Formats: sequence, C-alpha cells, structure tokens
Amino acid sequence: MGHKQALERYIEATNTHQFTNVQACLDDGAVYWFSDRTCSTMAEIRAYFEHAWDVIQDEVYCATDVEWIAVDGQTAVCLYTYQWSGLYQGKQAAGSGRATNVFKQTSGEWKLVHEHLSALK
Repeated sequence: MGHKQALERYIEATNTHQFTNVQACLDDGAVYWFSDRTCSTMAEIRAYFEHAWDVIQDEVYCATDVEWIAVDGQTAVCLYTYQWSGLYQGKQAAGSGRATNVFKQTSGEWKLVHEHLSALK
C-alpha cells in the first residue's frame, strides 16, 4: 500500500465510526491539531473522534482537492479540503475546512503521524 492508499484507508476508517479502525491507520505517536484542541495521546484522539461521532450522527467525511506537496521513501505530506455531513441535533448539517496530513512509513506500512484541521469561515 502506498501513501495515497493510506489516505483513502484513513478516510474509509473514519467513516466506520469505529475508533479501532482509525487507530489501525495511526502512528503510535500521532498528534492532531484541531481548531479547538490539540490531541497528543491516543486516548485524547479517541475521545475527540468519539465525541464528534456522538455530536454529528451518521457523519460522512471526505477529502477533495488532495495535493501531495512532499513525498519521499519515508514521508508523505498532503493538503486537502475536508467536507462532512450528518445529523446535528436531529437536522441535516454540513461543513468543510482545510487539512494537512503527514504520513510516515513504519515497518513497511504508511501511518498517519499528524493531522491539522481548520474550519473554513
């Protein structure tokens, strides 16, 4: 699996709403920068994802306009626009923002080591 497939696998895992599937895509030292919080442990990342899935029910997350800005044999960095839709307080809702993902190859597998998300205003 290459770095592009690693991103696809990560998005698919996110849409299962099962953190164990997401965690399989993450490096043990993953760090997330969200608009409202930094998560630097797996427990913090899990709690953030699970809270988001509780708040936005039936969420569907996708990445568009993916641009790989740096790739070598061990690391890959991409920028993309994220979009989400789902039910918020029982009503259909949607949003989007910018994302930066950093992948690194560990033991022959591409893992997400950093994600930075910021909402578009």
